[in-house]
Amino acid sequence: MSQSPGPLAGLTVVELTSTFLGPYCAVLLAQLGARVVKVEPPAGDIIRGVGDEHGSGLGPAFLTFNRGKESVVLDLTTPAGREALDRLVDEADVVLHNMRPRAAARLGIDAATVLARNPRVVHCAAVGYGSAGPYRDEPAYDDVVQGVSGLAAVQGGTGEPQYVRTQVVDKTVGVMALAAVLAALHERSVSGRGQAVEVPMFESMASYLLMEQQGGRVYAGRTGGTGYARTASPYRRPHRTADGVIAVLLYTDAHWRDFFRLVGRDDLADDPELTSIRGRTRRIDELYRLVDEELARRPTAHWLRVLRERHVPAMPVNTVEDLFDDEHLAAVGFFETVEHPTEGTLVHARLPWTFGRSGAPTLAGAPALGQHTEAVLRAAGLDDDAIRAAHGRPSHPAGEPRSGPPA
Repeated sequence: MSQSPGPLAGLTVVELTSTFLGPYCAVLLAQLGARVVKVEPPAGDIIRGVGDEHGSGLGPAFLTFNRGKESVVLDLTTPAGREALDRLVDEADVVLHNMRPRAAARLGIDAATVLARNPRVVHCAAVGYGSAGPYRDEPAYDDVVQGVSGLAAVQGGTGEPQYVRTQVVDKTVGVMALAAVLAALHERSVSGRGQAVEVPMFESMASYLLMEQQGGRVYAGRTGGTGYARTASPYRRPHRTADGVIAVLLYTDAHWRDFFRLVGRDDLADDPELTSIRGRTRRIDELYRLVDEELARRPTAHWLRVLRERHVPAMPVNTVEDLFDDEHLAAVGFFETVEHPTEGTLVHARLPWTFGRSGAPTLAGAPALGQHTEAVLRAAGLDDDAIRAAHGRPSHPAGEPRSGPPA
């Protein structure tokens, strides 16, 4: 793997999360150079089984969200498992979990218990709903939070609510959790003390959505008037050209003026109402419908050329498959290959951020279930008997296949 240490080199993260949100936060920490010890139950992270065609417990999603981590199996329902976790907490800089408050307390990974043992640790709970509210003990997954946060309704426009077709909540809140952890680590560098950090999915996505969708409700005492006119327009969409699809955003005064003249609509270029964003917002449906009609008249290559000449943001609409052949991503070295001991050559997207001095490591492939249990626990001071008692019997020992859950 790469010798570049990354800006978080020297930090140890104990991760007790599953599915997408927590693992995404943790893999970003790993890509930034932190050592991440992923503590899994004997059955493993449920996401191991999604898309697992080989029965190895290493499905594609698990491979991408968990690369570079060390897998340690602990049965936290037993005293031996909790004692082993305590040893890991003693040496941790960050403890990250995504359990509901009652479950975390029952397993001894709540903030009070962890900070009592290691006052310097940053304890991050990525939960569904904030612990001060009535939803605190409700289960939460991406789809549910898309619904309750208002995102699905906004995505559906005036029609039926729709989910965004990616785990947008998990990944967005995963990055928010990363920001919260980094802020707490910075504060620790000043105070010398750790602290509890809570990152709730619902509140995080409500805040995310309301930044522009709050609209007139930003004024106290008003009702109604929510939304953002441009994003609510039914004509805001990728546009069909004569031979494909293009993404275009006309936004500034100059963008619109140049586009109007380009398509022979000098009348609109000279319309006083359309020289300001305030006036254009009032007529945004009309304008986006015009863009839709005009772009359909010529091929994609034509529009990319003439719009880019006028500094109007315009790009072809890619499929996910197209990304692997994109010339820009190739030029910046976006994809990296990793040789996995059981899964062969893997292709991963590297960390998209660059650091001029510290760099960032190329991570090893994702671990088999319990691959590092013995080495990690032995380094933490446990003997053979304690190690056996701590991890119980994994349902999928490293290198042995198992059947996974349905996708």
